[in-house]
Amino acid sequence: MVAEKVLSSKVIFEGRAVKLRIDTVLTADGRQSTREIVEHSNCIAVIALDADDNVLLVKQYRGAVGKEMLEIPAGGIDDGEDAEAAVIREMQEETGFRPHRVERLTGFYSSPGFCSEYLHLYLAMDLTPDPLRAEDTAGIEVIRVPVAQILHLLASGRIEDSKSFAGLLYFLEYRKTH
Repeated sequence: MVAEKVLSSKVIFEGRAVKLRIDTVLTADGRQSTREIVEHSNCIAVIALDADDNVLLVKQYRGAVGKEMLEIPAGGIDDGEDAEAAVIREMQEETGFRPHRVERLTGFYSSPGFCSEYLHLYLAMDLTPDPLRAEDTAGIEVIRVPVAQILHLLASGRIEDSKSFAGLLYFLEYRKTH
């Protein structure tokens, strides 16, 4: 597959979390087209496993879809922070637990058709209470789900976001061999 050639690029919005640009491209078949690209920094997503073989999920309101969502913990990687440090910080902020064992499982793009965001998926274990407060985590509720119920939770439609769906499925496969 031949890559598209970018003929021009114009940033039309730059906010705190995202940048939106419009690229004019030359496609592989010689046509000129436009691409609307959301630039978003890389993030982490976490499968947090407690000592009783429960996965910790977070329930929080998501303004973009106008409802509460049940998700795996996730968040941005701060400037100068490595992914593993972001996992520890986000776990403390969103769940109130500090993981003492962190293992990278895989990574994936959240929506590569229009967004640059790459998610690093981690497994967090050996959790101890150690909350950090953050301004945007006040309405988060932690829900513990037994590993044995994850497939049912996915099949029931209770998990609706791609990072949680992909992360939980990957984790279930990972568990079969580790």
